[in-house]
Amino acid sequence: MSKKILITGGAGFIGSHLAEKLLEQGEEVFVVDDLSTGSRDNIKHLEDNPKFRFVEGSVLDKKLMSEVVAKVEQIYHLAASVGVKKIMEKPLESFLNNLKGTENVLDLACERKTPVLFASSSEVYGKNDGLPFKEDSDRVYGSAYNDRWGYALSKGSDEFLALAYFREKKLPVVIVRLFNVIGPRQTGFYGMVVPTFVKQALDGKPITIFGDGEQSRCFADIEDVIRALVDLMSHTEAQGQIFNLGSEEEISIKELAHKIKTLTQSESETTFIPYAEAYGTGFEDMAHRKPDISKIKECIGYQPKNSLEASLKKIIEHFHAS
Repeated sequence: MSKKILITGGAGFIGSHLAEKLLEQGEEVFVVDDLSTGSRDNIKHLEDNPKFRFVEGSVLDKKLMSEVVAKVEQIYHLAASVGVKKIMEKPLESFLNNLKGTENVLDLACERKTPVLFASSSEVYGKNDGLPFKEDSDRVYGSAYNDRWGYALSKGSDEFLALAYFREKKLPVVIVRLFNVIGPRQTGFYGMVVPTFVKQALDGKPITIFGDGEQSRCFADIEDVIRALVDLMSHTEAQGQIFNLGSEEEISIKELAHKIKTLTQSESETTFIPYAEAYGTGFEDMAHRKPDISKIKECIGYQPKNSLEASLKKIIEHFHAS
């Protein structure tokens, strides 16, 4: 028998892929999205499916959310302000959207003890340089005067809130810290590096690297991530736990630009832009970001199946087709 499942932020990059997966499994999917960063284009191919419901609205609208939450048996809470660019431009809106939206979802879910999977972020580790990051690693943030850390603080606060609902109110909650998820339909508009580089390379424009390019990341394929999210929701032993979710394949941003140039056969030059010029004076970045994924491997047998190169090829093909 199919389940009724809500995805907040379901018109976004990750949410739309999750909706696809759940519909393929025969579930009935409700999506709530205010389209501030998501796009109707991401889900238009799903709208003819009789088991798909789209509601344009905000997780901050508690009346609306109350009506939708009352209909469902599971909630994937993905709605959030995303991207360094948006967070730096609108720090107050981003902070309140993340904090109040999550509070609304948890409070409404608690009425019926509806299971919630909350999508957090690797950003919560802040400036901690003790790699690889483990779920119980310390968080190290910069000054409160620096808007850069507002997103990390809001997501960290959301995690504390979710765990409090689990411990005190017995709400089934799973927390997943996502590490640099990439794939088709991701946009570079909000500062996401891979689609930005791919578009620049295909257009023959300079590939712009912020900083010196020595900063490194581990990019996780959307297919691997979606499979893990669904598996975690079905494991009761995952409730009340935090899981890193990503890849262990590390690459510097400078190497990433070179790889994308090679795969696209682009003649684009590579240019370096100081952080101060891109984001303003005092901007701080995480030099390296690598997850320890042993916990999620043990819980659900997670193992990334897609290499970075395979992921990049799929993204390049998507750009060619669109």
